[in-house]
Amino acid sequence: VPAEILELEEPIARLKVVHVAGTKGKGSTCTFAESILRSCGFRTGLFTSPHLIDVRERFRLDGLDISEEKFIRYFWWCWNKLKVKTGDDIPMPAYFRFLALLAFKIFSDEQVDVAVLEVGLGGKYDATNVVKAPVVCGISSLGYDHMEILGNSLVEIAGEKAGILKKGVPAYTVPQPEVAMSVLKQRASELGVSIRIVPPLDPRQLEDQPLGLHGEHQYMNAGLAVALANTWLERQGHLDRIHVKDHGTLPDQFIKGLSIACLQGRAQIVPDLQVSSECKDTSCPLVFYLDGAHSPESMEICAKWFSHVTKKDAAQPGPLEQRRSGINSKKILLFNCMSVRDPQILLPRLLDTCAQKGLCFDQALFVPNQSQYNKLGSHASPPPGREQIDLSWQLSLQTVWEDLLRGKKGLNGTSSSGASLVFESLPSAIKWLRETSQQNQSTSCQVLVTGSLHLVGDVLRLIKT
Repeated sequence: VPAEILELEEPIARLKVVHVAGTKGKGSTCTFAESILRSCGFRTGLFTSPHLIDVRERFRLDGLDISEEKFIRYFWWCWNKLKVKTGDDIPMPAYFRFLALLAFKIFSDEQVDVAVLEVGLGGKYDATNVVKAPVVCGISSLGYDHMEILGNSLVEIAGEKAGILKKGVPAYTVPQPEVAMSVLKQRASELGVSIRIVPPLDPRQLEDQPLGLHGEHQYMNAGLAVALANTWLERQGHLDRIHVKDHGTLPDQFIKGLSIACLQGRAQIVPDLQVSSECKDTSCPLVFYLDGAHSPESMEICAKWFSHVTKKDAAQPGPLEQRRSGINSKKILLFNCMSVRDPQILLPRLLDTCAQKGLCFDQALFVPNQSQYNKLGSHASPPPGREQIDLSWQLSLQTVWEDLLRGKKGLNGTSSSGASLVFESLPSAIKWLRETSQQNQSTSCQVLVTGSLHLVGDVLRLIKT
């Protein structure tokens, strides 16, 4: 009904959509696919979630966040039109549904050649699933997340994700757990379509170019994105835009798209330039390693990435580290997760995977998010005045962590006492980290920020301003 009110039914039907669902990697897959098609010369629209700093991040036109002027204009057009026609019988659409309608309005009015849409939650009942005939569909890696809504088994979760599959629309997925794959295949069979399984991208196909998004797991997402982009080009009659090479590497536009892809908060390394203005990424006394992992599987992937990249940094020190002889590195975890997540699953997965890779944390910090203060624009701040802060969740996270440490008899030779701290706010935690790194000139602080994309966004906002 809201789409009817906004007269968006026909514009939505005209959009040439790439639609992607999944538990892990759907945002990265969409980012890769959009970047590839943009590199092929098309005008692109990309809708992803959540945003980290500014809501405009969810709406990208030609690889850039929508301008504030355009966002405001489209927002109020949709809001005012809905406000007039909604009421007790037809309520205003909920937050994400409104943003999805806003994306359709933006992409149709901006006349994009291709709209790449990331499912918000599930698939079957998601606000993006009003698209009746996408050009191609993709389902990234499936796992356990949002179980309070999607169900407690992979069968139920896969069934929800399979809801984006459509009759007559080519579909692709990556290798999945057997029970999940059987659900996807069954749903595809009912619709009379084949769902093709895409292997991870072979790095040799990139001609020595790195992926724009870091981590071994991104080769899986890149492989899916290549299949989606290629099928979009084929079905739209644009294969003449690319030059297929004889020696098995990807077309130049594909390589360029994959190498320039950018998505904040996923395996992102940010040195704190306030602590050291002259440092490079891996030689700064305080470096933040940000990854919005929040499911057991993604926590394991995050731990592998952090272990690998910090070992690599140690093996190849920057010029600042070479000058500071005898430098040590201190590994610190900065963590929060939503209360619907189970820290008794997330934290052991993180800790065990790091331990298997020979990495131990010296300290863990638990903080509340401050995302409730986020407004349009990047300059929002908490309201004035000191409010009573409920830290019961952070204290329970600390208890889980301390119990894990006791079970493992401490990490890096430390006892469990003093191995963790709870801060009442994120700014106070960042202040403590900065003071700690400045007071210990012989130590480099490597801080893994994970457990929540909202936490990652809050940290980015604080250290970049």
